[in-house]
Amino acid sequence: MKVAHMAKRLTVRHRTTYSYSAPVEFGEHRMLLRPRDSHDLRLVDARLTLSPGASVRWAHDVFGNSVAFMTFEEPAEELLVESVLVLDRFALEGRELPLEPGAERYPFIYSADDRADLGRLLELQYPDPKGELSQWAKGFVAGDVTDTRALLADINSSIHQGFTYGARHDEGTQPPLETLSLGTGTCRDFALLMMEALRSLGFATRFVSGYLYDPALDTAGDAGIQGSGATHAWLEVYLPGAGWVEYDPTNGLVGSNALIRVAVTRDPSQAIPISGSYSGPSGAFLGMEVSVEVTSGDPAPDTSDGEDVPVPAGEAADRAVPAAAA
Repeated sequence: MKVAHMAKRLTVRHRTTYSYSAPVEFGEHRMLLRPRDSHDLRLVDARLTLSPGASVRWAHDVFGNSVAFMTFEEPAEELLVESVLVLDRFALEGRELPLEPGAERYPFIYSADDRADLGRLLELQYPDPKGELSQWAKGFVAGDVTDTRALLADINSSIHQGFTYGARHDEGTQPPLETLSLGTGTCRDFALLMMEALRSLGFATRFVSGYLYDPALDTAGDAGIQGSGATHAWLEVYLPGAGWVEYDPTNGLVGSNALIRVAVTRDPSQAIPISGSYSGPSGAFLGMEVSVEVTSGDPAPDTSDGEDVPVPAGEAADRAVPAAAA
């Protein structure tokens, strides 16, 4: 079979604004917005705009994600963080998930080395005292031996078709049993539900946060994919022979180049895009606005004012630019 490696140039513009009724002091903020280069995703350019100005320190977390720590220089009534990414997303057209012979059928057992390295990614992270989630997952197992690919596809498709998507701006993620009971949730709720269901069956899974490209939005049309125009969440399942494979139960996608991976973690709580603290008058926080645009092609020319602040750069140039005063 001939396999083509297709590349798609995409631009992600993620803007977050926090508003306050009076100037507040900002504590250190942690940011997970920069993806790592890989064979399926290449970071071409990255720009970070901050207001007020800040010093930026980069590090890798325990999962290997690229994390920025921001120390702000002065109080302000508004905190702006804008990340612009230019990247090439590669996908294997016609990919058939080449599994090792022993993993073609479920149940299978990971090798001793894989089990040791996968560790807690194999373990249930949320209570299931009556076995409800486990029983729901076992309902997809067809007899003593089940085709592994079909099993994963069925669970992915069942959540996509049988649950109702509803955007929720509250912090946190619903416990899997709550999502199972309600039959509704957000992309992160559906990802966690499938993760825990598969862990109950013995699969290793991890949470993925990032963005979703919807071609319909390039032409100002209505979104055709749930979760586009915002941050998005899905999961990866480790399959011997195929490695980590992406499943998006919100949209029923498998290994799609519409998925732009930024961070992978054991639990959704470890993948918050921006987190931090502030100190100021009681009730000073007025609200937060988030906008995400994912479009094909290169970005518009950079018109940011201010001096470039050098930060460690890999294959892609990385710039932290103090935002111009309004």
